[in-house]
Amino acid sequence: QLQLVESGGGLVQPGGSLRLSCRASGITIHSFAITWFRQAPGKEPDGVSCIRMSGRSTVYADSVKDRFTISRDSAKNTVYLQMNSLKPEDTAVYFCATARAPYSAICALNPPKGRSYYRGQGTPVTVSS
Repeated sequence: QLQLVESGGGLVQPGGSLRLSCRASGITIHSFAITWFRQAPGKEPDGVSCIRMSGRSTVYADSVKDRFTISRDSAKNTVYLQMNSLKPEDTAVYFCATARAPYSAICALNPPKGRSYYRGQGTPVTVSS
């Protein structure tokens, strides 16, 4: 059974850093595209970053480019999101997800409505002084 478990969230001051982890079980991550989404209170989820099967191809939302870095460790079946220079507007619940077949290898930060995903429970990130 496919499971995704996030960790690493917390409270950080503006300008600080956090590293989120997404540990997968039931799949081998190099066969899938894994996307980090975030959802602020009262808002729809937004795609933040995605890493494709090879691990060499990554996609970032404009709002996090040059601040966030996505990576994977195949040996640990884990995808990471390194977040630097955090801003209050980065506050949200962050969760990782992978699309169900036949879209499991596709990176889409703004997927069509109705596309089904496996996702984790999420980890909260609060950026505040």
